[in-house]
Amino acid sequence: MSNSTVAIMLAPQAVTSPCIKNCCLNEQDVCLGCWRSLDEIKQWRLVDDSMRQHFIENTQQRRKIVKLLIV
Repeated sequence: MSNSTVAIMLAPQAVTSPCIKNCCLNEQDVCLGCWRSLDEIKQWRLVDDSMRQHFIENTQQRRKIVKLLIV
């Protein structure tokens, strides 16, 4: 088998924490630095990448909502 026909299997990349070390919780216990809820922050190290990706999607939704409220 030649090198050009060998498929290289790469391990999936781990979902990295969105933490920017600027923690400040609002009244709903959502961090205004990374937009994760307090529960998501506490669970981050305990959950798999699938759940972490779900948390990231939650943060994106929260940011959109805030942008809509500010405009």
